[in-house]
Amino acid sequence: MNLITGLFGAIVEAWSELRVHRTRVLLSLIGVAVAVAAITGVVAVGGVLEQAQTESSERYGGRPALLSVNVSDSTGSRTPDAAALDAAYGRLADRYDIRYRSRVLQGPQLSLNSPRGVVQASVLAVDPDYATMHRLRPTTGRMPDASDEDHLAPSVVIDVNTWQLLGSPALTSHPTVTIAGAQPVTAVVVGIQRADCDQCFSVTMLYDQYQRIASSTSPAQGIVPTWEAWVPPEDSAALRERIGTDVSAEVGSGWNVRVDRTDYQSGGGGDQLLGVKLAVGGIAGLVLLLGALGLLNISLVTVRYRIREIGIRRSFGATAGRVFFSVMMESVVATVVAGFIGVVVAVVALKNPLSASLVARAVQDVPPFPVSAAILGLVVSTIVGALAGLLPAIVAVRVKPIDAIRY
Repeated sequence: MNLITGLFGAIVEAWSELRVHRTRVLLSLIGVAVAVAAITGVVAVGGVLEQAQTESSERYGGRPALLSVNVSDSTGSRTPDAAALDAAYGRLADRYDIRYRSRVLQGPQLSLNSPRGVVQASVLAVDPDYATMHRLRPTTGRMPDASDEDHLAPSVVIDVNTWQLLGSPALTSHPTVTIAGAQPVTAVVVGIQRADCDQCFSVTMLYDQYQRIASSTSPAQGIVPTWEAWVPPEDSAALRERIGTDVSAEVGSGWNVRVDRTDYQSGGGGDQLLGVKLAVGGIAGLVLLLGALGLLNISLVTVRYRIREIGIRRSFGATAGRVFFSVMMESVVATVVAGFIGVVVAVVALKNPLSASLVARAVQDVPPFPVSAAILGLVVSTIVGALAGLLPAIVAVRVKPIDAIRY
């Protein structure tokens, strides 16, 4: 109890001294507060950047762990029966309880009618789960889902180049695009996505809807769909081997079956943002060092002005430990207050509506403000206060009662 009472009394005393000398320490504490805000912000922004990098990687390679199954003929003269493969993949999904899976067909071209004539667009034909597995989110509108599968008119997502060819219609008007062929098909545009290049055109649609129109538009001759499955990372190695064995048994001899893990974690790469984090953290550390040096200088000057006061306290029985602790606590309390202000500034800067809207555009799953960032800011400010107060406290301990007479 005496220890707690002494600690509380030292904190109250330190706060009182700071109020007396607030003009002297204010400028140095501004540097500490800015540095703590920078360090806290770096940790929080690093979490957002890491999430953005993760989602970008998942758009291309899929979420961990994504297995891709490819079946091909070693001679190149045959193509496997698509219906038989679909049935085999369905049995695999039921056998291993795979919730998210998709057939993926890339490579065929569709001829689209536009006010500027017929253009060739590349096709991505997938199942509804593909959007979840690859974090696909159009810039406007939505991805085709299971509710679109039974529609007579295919639901498609087009890139911004194709959308501009159509005259940039609003999605609320339910725009359509005509797929040319022996029997033209009218498709309903439900979303708009980014273009892969300036002069290319692309269409994303459901696999079954593409299969229904392919025979009358632009059949994908010789192109075999791959099958993707999103499985738990801890089971990926075992499932990869089992799926490969089962598919080989399903299709029979003479076929090459390849099962690959395509997500970004398959290679075990390191932190791609480590360089950025270290650079920004180094700058924040430099600002923190400058603030600490300024606080140290002010504390030394303040102690020199307080030699008479400290000498009198020693003459009335104040121990060296009490003087040492009280002087150090002044710096610690000051930097903790500055650190708290810095953390609040960082939270406000990152969680205000403008910043939140920008973050929401960059990532789908917005990470919460990390508690570890706030704790780090307060811990760093405490350490800086202790280091900045160490030398002044040593100077104060060496003050003797007789010095009070000289000053």
